[in-house]
Amino acid sequence: MAYEVKSPILGFEDTKEVEFQEIDLLFSSMKDTHNEQISFTLVNPFLLREYDFEISDEIKELLCINDDSKISVYNTLLIQKPLEKSLINFLAPIIVNHDTKQVAQIILDPKKYPDYGMTETIESYKER
Repeated sequence: MAYEVKSPILGFEDTKEVEFQEIDLLFSSMKDTHNEQISFTLVNPFLLREYDFEISDEIKELLCINDDSKISVYNTLLIQKPLEKSLINFLAPIIVNHDTKQVAQIILDPKKYPDYGMTETIESYKER
């Protein structure tokens, strides 16, 4: 099922439509429906750490999010070998509104969220 990208994904501004596939509870993939060469590995941050941030009113309006919306939050993962060395970007979450089939990536202010990094390894969360 295709989702419309309402706010550009950093570095992939031409990606306008994506599909999601859950791999397991932690990992999912997001693929550009118009360019099979572009895909992203995503992680469910809530399975790794305490993760909380504010979604701006602008993004809520853009994605038509209300109190009853079914939304998901993902973080991009840069795959490394071994997998435990893969890097998670907690400062640029991807917000998905499943009701409207819309997606946006937001950029969090590192000053407001100093505990979130752009290159945190999976292994740093193994024992949590």
